[in-house]
Amino acid sequence: MKILFTIAHYFNPEGSGKHGSLSKDPRPRLIALSNCLSALRAAFNSSSQCWIDIAQCLGQPANQGQAYEIDIVVCTTQDRHLIAKLPVPANFYTHHATNAEPMMLGFECQAVLRDALGKYDYYCYLEDDLVLRDPWFFIKLGWFSKQAGDLNLLQPNRYEVSPQNPICKAYIDGDLIPEATAQFQNVAEQPELKGFILEQPVLFRRTYNPHSGCYFLNARQMAYWAGQPYFLDRDTSFVGPLESAATLGIMKTFRAYKPAPDRAGFLEIQHFGNAFINLIGSTVRLEE
Repeated sequence: MKILFTIAHYFNPEGSGKHGSLSKDPRPRLIALSNCLSALRAAFNSSSQCWIDIAQCLGQPANQGQAYEIDIVVCTTQDRHLIAKLPVPANFYTHHATNAEPMMLGFECQAVLRDALGKYDYYCYLEDDLVLRDPWFFIKLGWFSKQAGDLNLLQPNRYEVSPQNPICKAYIDGDLIPEATAQFQNVAEQPELKGFILEQPVLFRRTYNPHSGCYFLNARQMAYWAGQPYFLDRDTSFVGPLESAATLGIMKTFRAYKPAPDRAGFLEIQHFGNAFINLIGSTVRLEE
């Protein structure tokens, strides 16, 4: 299986500090992007994995049954990035420099995906603070598409972890108010899908918040989306440019599902940092 990952990366130390990409301190963003890249290589680059045979002091190939070939393209703009400071080998990724407006960088990733049509089995987009660790991720997506069809798209649940917080793991993309997405999707259409995997029941629900900061499309889904008249129209009417680049196009094109809360971890991706989980106990109250 061949997989193309595109990552939108931006950093401006002179920014407002509202986002991690606008902080004066580059270290958290460097760690986030390094973790993003390293996790993709560790989970999906099967040619660089081994099993240590202790008795023979020998490293032997591992995970040959999940033979992936991956390419990673990091999209940047206007020299506002941390590429030169990354503590990972340069051959981990390809640097794609643009002159796009910073908030529109995710649309440049869409153009990279479109230009690669016909070359990969999966086409993927991630914001630069997302860490994907599940080596069975694409097996699960393939299973879902086979069961539900390509017009139904499964999005992962984003989560944060914090060892200092009483809640050590929190899923951060709960439902928005229905009006926030009503003009783009009809969640009453096929509101639930059910399946069994490894003898466990799993429920998938249409979501009022399909945003995950990422998407993962098989080749048929990518070609279908790219063929829509609104593809790459740079519409920013869902929350803002960042959210629209990650979510609006797929929300218009597919019925978006996420695993229900009782099986939230079936498909998940880590959001680096603790900005959301630290709201628990202050802005976010716990259900009693």
